[in-house]
Amino acid sequence: MAYWLFKSEPSTWSWDDQCAKGDVGEEWDGVRNYQARNFMREMAIGDLGFFYHSQKERAIVGIVEVCAEAHPDSTTDDARWECVDIKAVKPVKTPVTLDDVKAKEELSEMVLVRNSRLSVQPVSAKEWQIVCAMAGISD
Repeated sequence: MAYWLFKSEPSTWSWDDQCAKGDVGEEWDGVRNYQARNFMREMAIGDLGFFYHSQKERAIVGIVEVCAEAHPDSTTDDARWECVDIKAVKPVKTPVTLDDVKAKEELSEMVLVRNSRLSVQPVSAKEWQIVCAMAGISD
């Protein structure tokens, strides 16, 4: 299993919006960055990810699961763009802010710290465990 982080502006697509989709999940569409797209191509059904609210909140607020592997993005006719589908698994007990992540020495190499603008990014198993502990959840 691999771990990921999905960033969204809550005014566009929030954790509550994601939860409302239930087990059907939703396309993680609209990604127009090649590196982020390539990460989605690596994803497998069952992979887990952090759901991160960007902009003002800048916090991990939930756990999601990949429920459909990479397929054409329905929001464009351009065949270069693909997306996965994700579904909400559970909220975190304590949101983990970007400042919290940056303050943790063990997370200094996390992509979120080094390239916080990337909308879809990998998370190592060690990083996953550390952030889950900070969030008050077990994976």
